Amino acid sequence: MLKACPGPLLGSYDLAMFDLDGVVYVSGAAIDGVADRLRRVRAAGVHLAFVTNNASRTPEKVAANLVRLGIDADAADVVTSAQAAARVVRERFGPGAHVLLLGGPGLESALAEEDLVAVLEPTADVVAVVSGYGPDVLWKDIMRAATLVRDGLPYIASNGDLTIPTDYGLAPGHGMLVKAITDFAGVEPVVAGKPERPLLDETVRRIGGERPLMVGDRLDTDIEGANAVGMDSLLVMTGVTHLRELVAAPPDLRPTFVAADTEGLFEAHEVPGTSDGTVSLGGWSGRVVDGRLAVEGAGEASDFWRVVAVTGWTHLDQTGLPVSTEGVSVPDAHRAGRHG
Repeated sequence: MLKACPGPLLGSYDLAMFDLDGVVYVSGAAIDGVADRLRRVRAAGVHLAFVTNNASRTPEKVAANLVRLGIDADAADVVTSAQAAARVVRERFGPGAHVLLLGGPGLESALAEEDLVAVLEPTADVVAVVSGYGPDVLWKDIMRAATLVRDGLPYIASNGDLTIPTDYGLAPGHGMLVKAITDFAGVEPVVAGKPERPLLDETVRRIGGERPLMVGDRLDTDIEGANAVGMDSLLVMTGVTHLRELVAAPPDLRPTFVAADTEGLFEAHEVPGTSDGTVSLGGWSGRVVDGRLAVEGAGEASDFWRVVAVTGWTHLDQTGLPVSTEGVSVPDAHRAGRHG
């Protein structure tokens, strides 16, 4: 269910691919210690990439924001779903192809980078509709694009994320626009972003490396995408995945490794042992009692999460039902406590 790594995890890979929100920063602020850990990744000689489904910003703007947060970054380190979508269009239709743009500056820039011609008004030589998140996209333009897709024009979407984090909370994401178009047109789009493979393939192509590791916080994009392309993954518990989501993950959403935060890149990863229904590791023990998860002990926070994962997944596989996590307290990533 989890994979063992006897030495520091990073030593087994030559490319570390980092999701941004929930892994590098949360609510616009860098996660404690992440800037230093990213420097340590570079110092180890490992290729480093920042991989984002957000198609609205150019790599230059993404990198500038990371630098503002105290994180060493360059535009060449950033790979976006807009770039992956543009690559899909170029490979399918060739350079110089005209496409109807439904999105923001990030997508427009990515299309230009691939020698594609983005237009805002449909013409006879338009070969596809390409969309990405853009807060200023007008409804009249969505209506026109949806009609063209219904009438047979190919549709490439940067990503299918149904939500997007904002300063005022979780809001509808680009996936809602994609759903509106495809439901109306009765077609399935080509999606470039996670969990589909174009973005991960584009990252390897641009950044380099033969042994990639995806580092993410979302099971349904980061982890599912890595599994889909046969790539190992590290789930960090600093973002949107919490106890309930972790124990309910089916096999295709389960990570290769779990850690409390990105310090897990520099740690060995042991696999919990199981005896008489009790899962144990590093001072923690977990079991299921009357359908509820029970965790006792003390130790490192990452070992707590590994025990929780294996306990929950075992129960799910055996019963088909996710275990209840009500009443389970989570240890602080920086300070282990006594639980149970």
